[in-house]
Amino acid sequence: MQTNFTPAQLADPHVAESEAILRKCVHCGFCTATCPTYVTLGNELDSPRGRIYLIKDMLENGRPADEEVVTHIDRCLSCLACTTTCPSGVDYMHLVDHARVHIEQTYRRPLKDRLVRAVLAAVLPYPSRFRLALKAARLGRPFAGLMKRMPFLKTFGVMLDLAPSEIAQASAAAMPGVRAAETEKRGRVAILTGCAQPVLKPGINEATIRLLTRLGVEVVVPQGEGCCGALVHHMGREEQALTAARRNVDVWVKAADEGGLDAIIITASGCGTTIKDYGHMLRLDPAYADKAARVSALAKDITEYLTSLDLPRQETRNITVAYHSACSMQHGQKIVMAPKLLLKNAGFTVRDPAEGHLCCGSAGTYNILQPEISATLKARKVKNIEATKADIIATGNIGCITQIATGTAMPILHTVELLDWAYGGEKPALLQK
Repeated sequence: MQTNFTPAQLADPHVAESEAILRKCVHCGFCTATCPTYVTLGNELDSPRGRIYLIKDMLENGRPADEEVVTHIDRCLSCLACTTTCPSGVDYMHLVDHARVHIEQTYRRPLKDRLVRAVLAAVLPYPSRFRLALKAARLGRPFAGLMKRMPFLKTFGVMLDLAPSEIAQASAAAMPGVRAAETEKRGRVAILTGCAQPVLKPGINEATIRLLTRLGVEVVVPQGEGCCGALVHHMGREEQALTAARRNVDVWVKAADEGGLDAIIITASGCGTTIKDYGHMLRLDPAYADKAARVSALAKDITEYLTSLDLPRQETRNITVAYHSACSMQHGQKIVMAPKLLLKNAGFTVRDPAEGHLCCGSAGTYNILQPEISATLKARKVKNIEATKADIIATGNIGCITQIATGTAMPILHTVELLDWAYGGEKPALLQK
């Protein structure tokens, strides 16, 4: 793609990076076939190629974002299926990240949108606030239908629909400290406790710690770590995201310096994609560039790390698992085979749903901010999963778990919960029911 940025524009490193990304695009359109919003809406401007044209025009002309640009960029899930498909290596993730920051800096959203986004940014990244909000949602849930019929309150009605009816108790797994290896020590890792996951499904990190310590791995929950910053990063709130990244970098570098770390274990693939990008996000910060790159190199999805432990093959179980590969796992981190191989070696029969490359519609806060498109994608995903005739669903991302669970009666679990059970842990509570 030909570009016409001025030398003054290219003096901005963010613009220079976006210009280099734009020049790789050859307009081939391969991305349109795998883009969930284009497949759903059929609008060229809701495809990666269309969004690239909008971003190029906005940045090249140095103009503020307008309503058209915002509409189509907001509809992007950041699922990154386009990057997997692209034959030219277009780095769409960092291009759309830059566009979202530009939107946040130059476009004044309607009051309703500003309020919703401010609430999400102030609540979701903080477990104590999120837990309190879910408790309050119990009181508001009877009014969800009414609120969804009122334009100003519609999004809050959607939030009430998504809020779980039962709230899990706070877990000791999130408490800072060291969990000793139960057998001969073979490794030492830190684990991201996260923000939404320990509130919605604390059993995921509990299963991870149980499994790792049984396998001889010491697990550290460092003091002071928090949200990875992904939720606000994808809303264009870059300073808030970078503040979260710097905090975690400091915490994990300290843990690595004090006792050594083989890996930083992440059990939510959406978080993993962002943490693996810390080195890029903080590349222009001289105080953090090297430390952030070090953290990104240590970051491992739990299934990545488990494959390095050479787990023994287990006896075959009479249980069939439909494996849903989260977009952040398969497209963001390029982890495709490891989770399925681990499940097969653990004795499960694994089936791949059709159209596995398409997003389920969760995508962080997308199912709140774009509920209609999200619902269409969820229905399509659930139909394909149920067509496998599997007994249960496994995936590696909390957003996908909560999204898909609202559309099917099939039990859905994190991959590590099944692996913990297969390698000596208790049967997951959801399956006991």
